[in-house]
Amino acid sequence: MQRAIIGYHRDEEGDWVAELSCGHGQHVRHRPPFQPREWVLDADGRTARIGLPLECPLCDRAELPEGVHLVRTSKQWNQHTMPVGLTRAHRIAAGTWGRIVVYEGRLRFMAQTQPELDTVLKAGSIQAIPPEVEHDVQPLGEVRFSIDFLSIPSPKLENDGGESACWAHLLCPECGAVLDGGSHMDNCSHND
Repeated sequence: MQRAIIGYHRDEEGDWVAELSCGHGQHVRHRPPFQPREWVLDADGRTARIGLPLECPLCDRAELPEGVHLVRTSKQWNQHTMPVGLTRAHRIAAGTWGRIVVYEGRLRFMAQTQPELDTVLKAGSIQAIPPEVEHDVQPLGEVRFSIDFLSIPSPKLENDGGESACWAHLLCPECGAVLDGGSHMDNCSHND
C-alpha cells in the first residue's frame, strides 16, 4: 500500500527513515545496486520527495503504528445495535486509525489491503484498521464489540482538519447510532 512521505528522521544507526502519512516509518537507504536511492543523500533530494508515495508493508498487514493516541471510543454494539454502515465497504479518514475490540462472540473483518485481510475476530481479539482502506465487518452470530479511533501524532496531519472518522459526522451525538435512515438506540431522546 502506498503512503505519502511527510518527513524524515535518522535512526540510531544514522540511516534515514521516511515518515509516512499513516504514522509508520520506512527506511530509505541508498545501497546500490539493490536500493538505488541517491536522493536520500542530500537535503534537497529528500525535500523533493515530500508528498510522494512510498510502499508501506506495515499498513498492508494492518499493524498499528507507535505513538497513536486515543481520540474516542464508540459505544459497545452487538449484532442488532451495530450501525448498518459498518457492514458495507467504508473507510476511516486520513490521519486516523481504527481499532476493533471484540468482547463477546465472533466478528468477521475484511480489508482491501495487499494481500486482502479476511479474518474472524473472537472474544478478546483486537484488530487495527489502517486509514483510508476500504473495510467492513460482519457479525457471526451474537457479538459485542466497540471501535477505538486513534490519531496519528503529526503536525502536518493535525492541522488538516476534517472528521476523525469517515462517518463520524453521521453519528447521533447522544446514542452513537449511524444516521443512515435507521433508528436511534432505545434510550435516545431522538427516538420520538
